[in-house]
Amino acid sequence: MRTGKAARGGQYLALLAYLAFLALPFLWLVSTAFKPPRELASLNPTWIPKDPTLANFRQAFDEQPLLRAAGNSLLAAGAAAVIAVLVATPMAYVLARHRTRLSRAASGWVVVSQAFPFVLVIIPLFLVLKNLRLIDSVAGLIAVYVVWALPFALWMLVGYVRAVPVQLEEAAAVDGAGRLRTLVSVTAPLLGPGIVATGLFAFVTAWNEFFFALVLLKTPEKQTLPVVLTHFIGAEGVADLGPLAAAAFLATLPSLVVFAVVQRRITGGLVAGAVKS
Repeated sequence: MRTGKAARGGQYLALLAYLAFLALPFLWLVSTAFKPPRELASLNPTWIPKDPTLANFRQAFDEQPLLRAAGNSLLAAGAAAVIAVLVATPMAYVLARHRTRLSRAASGWVVVSQAFPFVLVIIPLFLVLKNLRLIDSVAGLIAVYVVWALPFALWMLVGYVRAVPVQLEEAAAVDGAGRLRTLVSVTAPLLGPGIVATGLFAFVTAWNEFFFALVLLKTPEKQTLPVVLTHFIGAEGVADLGPLAAAAFLATLPSLVVFAVVQRRITGGLVAGAVKS
C-alpha cells in the first residue's frame, strides 16, 4: 500500500515538474511583456511587474507590421491545415481498410519521413518551387506546409479510421452504398474528432513554423509572424526585450485560443463516437 502511494506521489511530482517546465517560460514572457524599461534593466527581476504598462505592445505595433504578418500566418496555416486534412482523410481510409504490402510500405515511409530534418529537404523544395515560380509567394509556402503536414496528418487519421467499426461500413454496403458514399456518409462523421484534432495540430505547426518562411519569403509584405518577430533583434544581436516579449505573447494567443475552444469539442466528440460505436 505504501509502495503504491509512494509511486503515485512520484507520478504527481513528475507531472507537476513537467507542468512547471512548460508554464514558467510562458509566465516569464507575459511578465516581461508588461514590464517598463526600468524594471527590465533591473538587476533584481521580479515575476510580477511592479508598474505594469502597455507601452511595450504599442511600441511593438509601431515598430513592426504585426497585424499584416499575423494575417499572412493565418492564411498560410489555415489553408495548409484544411488542404492537408482533405487530402489525408481518403488516403488514411485506404491505408487503414486495405492492408496490403503496399499500404504497409506506405505507412512505414510516413513514419520514416518524420525523421527528415528541415535542412535536408529545403534545397529540393526550393528548386521545385523555383521551377513552378512559387518562390516568395504565400501559395508556395502553403504548398510546403501541406507537404510537411501530410505525413503526420495521415499517421493520425489512420488510427482514427481503424477505430471505426468496419461493421458499419459493411452494413452501408449491404444497403447499396458505394465506397465514396460510405466514406462521406458513414465514416467521415465518426472521424469528426480525429479530423478536428489533426487539423488543429497542422494549423499550430504551420503557425509556429519559422525556417521555411524565412527561406522562401523575401518580400517584407509577405512575411509571416515568426519571421517578423526576428526583426526586434538588432544587427548586433541585441534584442528590444519589452516589445519582443509583447509581440511574442500576442503570437502565442491564437494557439492557446484554438486549443481552449476546440478541446471540449474534441473530448465530447470522442465520447459521442464511442457511444455510437
